[in-house]
Amino acid sequence: MMAQKVTMSRPKSYPCTPDGRYFVVRGRLWRLSNPALDERTRAELVSELMSARRAVREAKGDRGAMRAARRRVDDAKTKLGERGPVWWDDGAPDYNRHMVVNTPYADWFDTVWRTLDPSRKLYSPPAHLR
Repeated sequence: MMAQKVTMSRPKSYPCTPDGRYFVVRGRLWRLSNPALDERTRAELVSELMSARRAVREAKGDRGAMRAARRRVDDAKTKLGERGPVWWDDGAPDYNRHMVVNTPYADWFDTVWRTLDPSRKLYSPPAHLR
């Protein structure tokens, strides 16, 4: 049986910044995985991330197990390039988890947001998400 090819690109339902570094959810930037990772490595890391997330769910009530499971999640995300040192080398700062309106991506996102609905003004998240 042929191995299934796993392709990790930007999430399909969320806009991705033009430079391919982030996607936007509820007005917040989230760093994408390092595109330089080969598919096999990426698939292995995604598998480990999903396993670690299941371990977090199963560790409820056990502080030691929860700590270990969360460490596994962090390790996998760091190896994927979603956390830790940035994977690009042009010296640009990291805006991971920043509200897009507070970053240099604000004008780009305003255009994307208005494309979805021309009556919208610059995205302003609900107060509980700021």
